[in-house]
Order: sequence, then structure tokens, then C-alpha cells
Amino acid sequence: MKQVSASTMEVLVDALSSSAGLSTFSYTLDRDRGLKQKEMQIVNEIQAIAAASHIFTNVAQRDYEYIEEDDLRRFMINEDVELVFRLIDVGETGKIDKRALTDWVVKVYNGRKALDHALTDTKAAVKQLNEIVTGILIVIIIVVWLILMEVATTKVLVFISSQLVLAAFIFGNTCKNIFEAIVFVFVIHPFDVGDRCLVDGVPLRVEEMNILTTVFLKLNNERVYYPNSVLSTKTISNYYRSSDMGDTVDFSIDLIPVDRINLLKAKIKSYLESNPQYWHPDHNVVVIEIENVNKLKMALYFNHTMNFQEFREINKRRSELVIELMRIFEELNIVYNLLPHDVSVA
Repeated sequence: MKQVSASTMEVLVDALSSSAGLSTFSYTLDRDRGLKQKEMQIVNEIQAIAAASHIFTNVAQRDYEYIEEDDLRRFMINEDVELVFRLIDVGETGKIDKRALTDWVVKVYNGRKALDHALTDTKAAVKQLNEIVTGILIVIIIVVWLILMEVATTKVLVFISSQLVLAAFIFGNTCKNIFEAIVFVFVIHPFDVGDRCLVDGVPLRVEEMNILTTVFLKLNNERVYYPNSVLSTKTISNYYRSSDMGDTVDFSIDLIPVDRINLLKAKIKSYLESNPQYWHPDHNVVVIEIENVNKLKMALYFNHTMNFQEFREINKRRSELVIELMRIFEELNIVYNLLPHDVSVA
């Protein structure tokens, strides 16, 4: 069986635990028992999936469906092994299967790609700013030169001043927008390329940033162009920069005895605590009100172990939780109704 060098796995750990770097992470595979090495750089998701498959094949024991801690200890120290298992969704088995490793590598690739795009757009914005400042300095230098060379007489200065006043009248609003856009991009800087944000109540992902405009993508990949001067006046929520976020499931059940409500709470608590990779243990099941005399309107408040940057994963986890709630209701013979909830499809 081919062996994977220690640097291979170390790069994978660094790729996810560090946000530094311009390019996607690379990996090196030892070939011919270490006599020959071939370096590859992942440039798309297909290559990321292929890399994950190749690494899994070479790290896992022959005919095994999981990577265990002992497998990783052949390539890295115990601290790095613990880091890998914390970062990868190992599920209830406590082992890394091929799907979990693939999802992890693809996530790393997408993160690095977004970082690369962010740095590229930042360079472009700085270049545009440099051109604007250079143009202003050239005008100032010309005026100062005319004054020093005594070429600029009083009439010339009056003429130049009148032209500047006219230009300010014509382009004043444009200059104001440019100034506000520069402050927004370089001072406020509420997001980077790849961040998922909430603008005017609409979830958007930042696709491209320029001095004057920002390009967003809706969940259906529709492009939306916002002037940065307009964005500077809006309240923007940034999911990517947020910590682990909370969520709510509202439901309504028939009136039941208090002991059955306590049993319902206990089963919900047991489920959340048995899946620490998805949910934080702190949660709350509350009775909001009694409806139509014969129903209880309730809500489950819980916390994900991630923010809402990845809507697809959030919706998947939430769906599993709702299905588990339905199973608990049926197990306890509780008649229920799940209340409407907005679902974003990414």
C-alpha cells in the first residue's frame, strides 16, 4: 500500500486551522516508497474530492471504511490528531469516514478559494484607489508648478478657481459617493469575498468587491449589484464573522399532562446532548401560550455548532432535528403541528 508523508496530513491540518495564504492548499504524496514525490495543487472541487479519496485510501487500513486515531498517529503528533478529529464531522462512530473527509477537504478548498478571491479584489480596489489619488496629486502639482513658475497670474487663478467650482457643482455628488465608498471598503469593511450576509432581509453571498460597487449572489445565483455608497447606509449582518448561531423550531401540540411535557423535554435534551458535533447542549423548550383552549404553542430554542455561512448544511441539520422531533411526538403519542418556517435553499 502506498504511504502518505507526514507533510501531507500536516498541510491538511494547517489548511483548515489557518486562514493565511493566497492559494488553495496543496498536498504531496510519497511514491515508490519515498523515492519520488509529486506535488499537486487543488484548483477545483473535483480535484478536491479526488484528493480526499486518494488520502483516505492511503491512510485508512486496507479494507477499512474509517480512519481511526491510530492511523493518523503514523503521520502526526497526538495534538494534531486531536485537532483533526475536532474539525472533521466524525459522527457517532468517533471515526473519520470517506464522506466526512471529502466534505472537509472540499470545505477547505472553498475557504481558500474565497480567500484568494478576497485578496485579488482587495488588490484591485487598492489599485483603483491609487489611480484616483494619483490623478488628484497630478492636478495639485500642476497648479503648484504654475504658481511657483509665476505662470499663473491672478486671471489664470480666477479662471482655474471658477472651473473647480463648476466641476464641484457637476461632480460633487459623484465625489461624495466615491469618498463614502472608499470609507466603506477600507475603513468599515463589513465583509470579504465569500462571506454570506443579510442585506435588507435578503441572504446574499459576496461575489466581488470594487471601489464603487459590490456584487452579490442570491441563493439562486442571481447577481445583485449594490453601490458601496448605498451599502454604507444599510445595516448588514455578516454570517461568516458570527460565532455559533442559535435557531428556533416552533410547534403546537394538544394539551397533555405536565409529566408528559417533562418527558418530551427530557427526550429532546437527550437527542441534542447525544449529537455534540451538531448542537450545543444548552437549549430551552418553552410553552408560549395556550391556543383555542385545547392546544399548547411551544418553541425549541437551540444552538448550532456553526454559523449560518453554509445554508445547505444548516438546512440539513435542522431537517434532521425536525424529523427527530416528529419521531419523539409519535413515540409519546402526542398530536402535533409544526408551524411554518422560512427555509433557504442554497
